[in-house]
Amino acid sequence: MSRRQVDVPALVEAARAGAPRAVARLISLVEDAHPALREVMTALAPHTGHAHIIGLTGSPGVGKSTMTNALVTAFRKQGKRVAVLAVDPSSPFSGGALLGDRVRMQDHALDPEVYIRSLASRGHLGGLSSATPQALRVLDAAGCDVVLVETVGVGQSEVEVVGMADTTLVLLAPGMGDGIQAAKAGILEIGDIFVVNKADRDGADATVRDIRHMISLGDRAQPGLWRPPVLKTKADRMEGIEEVLEGIEKHIAWTSENGELKRRRKARAADEIEAIVLSELRSRIGDLRGRHSIDELAEQVALGQSDPYRASDSILADLV
Repeated sequence: MSRRQVDVPALVEAARAGAPRAVARLISLVEDAHPALREVMTALAPHTGHAHIIGLTGSPGVGKSTMTNALVTAFRKQGKRVAVLAVDPSSPFSGGALLGDRVRMQDHALDPEVYIRSLASRGHLGGLSSATPQALRVLDAAGCDVVLVETVGVGQSEVEVVGMADTTLVLLAPGMGDGIQAAKAGILEIGDIFVVNKADRDGADATVRDIRHMISLGDRAQPGLWRPPVLKTKADRMEGIEEVLEGIEKHIAWTSENGELKRRRKARAADEIEAIVLSELRSRIGDLRGRHSIDELAEQVALGQSDPYRASDSILADLV
């Protein structure tokens, strides 16, 4: 995007009114780290904190995009305004998102109350994009009731979504790994609701039993803690979606009553602040590298004339 002057107040006002082009422009400013981004976030801040953010994660092939499409349909029937952030793998050629999820969500392409945006992961680990937190703020301030965040789905590293979501759905499918694989992937710790999709396949009941058994062995079996339900669906036929919505509503009520929702959102804000601070530090370290200080320190460490800790202390002293 061009670095031309941006009329932030007009853009924010248009986004608050639900103009999709304004929302798209704001998210593009986020992705491009535009100089106006600080002004944008200041203008959006008073209007955030209303949307419920639902994360969907799971291995490739479990039906995340189909489930997302089904949930959008169900929420729209409730009259809610819905946004989807689908984090796609980056193209190795252009660096952009592959847009595979948009292909599967054509049912809502013309609905003005549904906003769908693909974000390129751009090499960011954890199944999300580094632009996701600020993009969520844009959609929240734009009046969305529900924001669905769909991760890349890379097998055993997409657990970062738990830090972004108020409720996390973990999707599994029969024949895609046993309970041990689920434990290895870390999904037993992050899932608020487990959904065994493609439940018409052989082995669906066994997968449900495996997950329930693994949950019963962990800390979540203790009284007073949220016990994640394990549900079966056929998302392509809209079967079991009502049960998923019921599970989401129960989780919202539980987190609101015991303060968990407030805790999660505070932790999310803390992570966002830390990420911005670290980004700024990397930028300043890059400036130091341009003055050869890091290269000189690295040479001293390599020759045994210094050690990495002393060199790090020297850099930190320059940053203060």
